[in-house]
Amino acid sequence: MKKFKYSEITSEKIYNNRRKFIKTLSVGFGSICFSNYSNANIDLSKITSFKDITTYNNYYEFGTGKSDPYIKSQNFKTKPWSIRIEGEVEKPLEISVEEILSLFSSEERILKLRCVEGWSMIIPWNGFSLSQIISKVSLTSKAKFVEFESIYDPNQMSGQRYPVLNWPYKEGLRIDEAMHPLTTVVTGLYNKKLPNQNGAPLRIFMPWKYGFKSAKAIVKIKFVEKIPTSSWMWASPREYGFYSNVNPNVNHPRWSQATERAIGNDIFAPRIKTEMFNGYGDQVAHLYSGMDLKKYY
Repeated sequence: MKKFKYSEITSEKIYNNRRKFIKTLSVGFGSICFSNYSNANIDLSKITSFKDITTYNNYYEFGTGKSDPYIKSQNFKTKPWSIRIEGEVEKPLEISVEEILSLFSSEERILKLRCVEGWSMIIPWNGFSLSQIISKVSLTSKAKFVEFESIYDPNQMSGQRYPVLNWPYKEGLRIDEAMHPLTTVVTGLYNKKLPNQNGAPLRIFMPWKYGFKSAKAIVKIKFVEKIPTSSWMWASPREYGFYSNVNPNVNHPRWSQATERAIGNDIFAPRIKTEMFNGYGDQVAHLYSGMDLKKYY
């Protein structure tokens, strides 16, 4: 089986012509993606186009409409930018994005995004495992969870001028979830710099969880002892739980999660069945062994 270099598979031209090499990639996909993980039944011929990925977004800091982030974020300034790492750590630190990018090499990760609203995308992200950053920080014995905080800048982010959510945006994970290799620090997509509307300069992404768990434009990573209250938990705890794993057996109070619609497909195309853990069960199900995932939604 031929192994491809990242540079051989990341151009838009090759992506748009991907049907010609799908058979070659299908068996060896894990070595291309990262860490020999399976492709979670991803059909590489259905990778979402760059245009759809960058113009159809949920990013309430720039507005609640799907096109608002693309329209309103173009002048958002991401330089200079630094991230504060604090909380239950031996030595808190502040590190610039440039330093992060120099320390950790990004790789291509073709991972599926599933939104709680019922739509999905297959995205060729660029990034690295969050565990690489965590391994560089000495955690105390009290570090049980990690909280991510996004930037608060209503002068640049018009959506933050309205109390849609409790700003700044916050999300969180259990430490073992944060340490999982699939938990990705995203630095780009389609082998390009991460666009502002997709969370530049850095965002977090966990493909087995609903997309709102992925905090964008991160400025703080805080290790804590107790479960952090995320922005959506604060807004509506009945609808948005802490774990937020993709689970077709647990409906959102206002709609079913049993099926989804792939963005980019014909709007009249049949909806597809939602997979448990978004198709990544083989990799992450063990994290929730013995848990009632209807209770801990």
